[in-house]
Amino acid sequence: MADRGNRRSRMTTEGMGRAPNRAMLRAVGFLDDDFARPMVGVASLFSDITPCNTHLDRLARKGCEGVRAAGGVPQVFGAPTASDGIMMGHQGMRYSLVSREVIADSIEVVSGGMNHDGLLAFGGCDKNMPGCVMAMARLNIPSVFVYGGSILPGTGPDGSDVDIVSIFEAVGRYQSGKLDEKGVHGVECTACPGAGACGGMYTANTMSSAIEAMGLSLPYDASHPAVSAAKEREAFLAGQALMNLIEKNIRPRDLITRQSLENAYTFVLALGGSTNAVLHLLAIAREAEVPWAMDDFDRIGDKVPDLADLKPGGQYVMYDLHKAGGTPAVLRALLDRGLLHGDCMTVTGKTLAENLKGVPSVFARPQSVIRPFENPMHAHGHIIVLKGNLAPEGAVAKVAGVKIRKITGPAKVFEGEEACFAAIQQRQVVPGDVVIIRGEGPVGGPGMREMLSVTAALVGQGLGDKIGLVTDGRFSGGSHGLVVGHVAPEAWVGGPIALVRQGDRVTIDAGAKQLTLHIDDAELTRRRQAWVKPQPREARGVLAKYARVVRSASEGAVTN
Repeated sequence: MADRGNRRSRMTTEGMGRAPNRAMLRAVGFLDDDFARPMVGVASLFSDITPCNTHLDRLARKGCEGVRAAGGVPQVFGAPTASDGIMMGHQGMRYSLVSREVIADSIEVVSGGMNHDGLLAFGGCDKNMPGCVMAMARLNIPSVFVYGGSILPGTGPDGSDVDIVSIFEAVGRYQSGKLDEKGVHGVECTACPGAGACGGMYTANTMSSAIEAMGLSLPYDASHPAVSAAKEREAFLAGQALMNLIEKNIRPRDLITRQSLENAYTFVLALGGSTNAVLHLLAIAREAEVPWAMDDFDRIGDKVPDLADLKPGGQYVMYDLHKAGGTPAVLRALLDRGLLHGDCMTVTGKTLAENLKGVPSVFARPQSVIRPFENPMHAHGHIIVLKGNLAPEGAVAKVAGVKIRKITGPAKVFEGEEACFAAIQQRQVVPGDVVIIRGEGPVGGPGMREMLSVTAALVGQGLGDKIGLVTDGRFSGGSHGLVVGHVAPEAWVGGPIALVRQGDRVTIDAGAKQLTLHIDDAELTRRRQAWVKPQPREARGVLAKYARVVRSASEGAVTN
């Protein structure tokens, strides 16, 4: 049979021995001619659990129309999602990072088992995007990712724009007596006005932007609003683009290279993106078998400024960037500046530079969302990798908008997020403290929880610029302040953070990229010898399995 792009699916459908397979496929609508067409998996992470994903079924149907119009046969299947915003602040957050692995595994199982010729994936919430791309890299079949898009800003009780972080910080203001219960309720009711992922440059918008710059989604994918005809048109065009990739046999590992990863991280830095990009780009690189390490992030960070006045460090949201020209307009400005590799291939079948030909730079018209290179939000490296005797494998901090870049203070040590949050509620954290939250790493959590509730409460109490915070867990893209996460090795495997005691002097020095516990080597050795490895928190289920196989945060916390 002639090659019509069904290179893989013919293993499922071709020949007399596959008559039973065809019989089952006929029951879901296949016609005679369909068995000779490319079979495309359409992974829809639709769910009415979260506004990030509640509209993805509609977009997936548009994607199917594009596939069918271009000669393919779409097969829609589901993959799980879990909402970071709803799971935040309690035990449910342990499942957040785990869901990234489960999403990748689920897509691999279905598309691998069905021998799909291509993959079109629709995701919305934070872990959807890296999970989908990790699966694409594993399967290495022609693939396109479609981001569900960003939520529109809400209108708060005072008429100002509000978003999900506004309500987390409102809780902190309530705890400090700056806002009453009615005020909190007003923000709560307006923070999320409809479908779409969290609006600031938090993890969802960070990763969608990175994936667009990496070339795995269509131009404007990261900035088209969720509730827009543009997003629906894009979903249709993504289906057609995938069929072109299948015809040309352009696959994810042709697109995920060191150069395209540099483009992705450059864009993250220019937009003031989330520290979670470090974790997820490490994981994507590992799945694509591209050499990439912690030092690569600092290498790029040393030359790329943070230009975006976007939340949480700034004042705008992704919808404002959409109105200012969208993500391609910023990519064009970076390309003109010589900060991107324009010759990287993308899912359009063209290079990044070819995609941007004719796109005006974001600086071509008046706007205030993206600052000029001469007046950036931060001169370079708003995400930094710190090392030192407290984090030999590295730790990650986001320093955009941080008023203090160095602090030395007494350690306030907490075993887990809940203990720290309770202390904050009781006003036990005071200016000058260096808060240590441990036992929240990939193994210890298990699951490496984000701690937006903690950082938002500190900001709400006016402590955001007066204390330091160090953890082997993670922070949401909505967190800000002098906070250091991803400390590796983590406490649960005996990393130095397990050995910190109440009152020890600790220094966070963002300028020197150092994280230091001020005790001598002999004392550190004595503490290490006295340390007893704790028992796993979970004995059964997905969290227990994850804890047994997950790698260090310095390797992307991957399980593959």
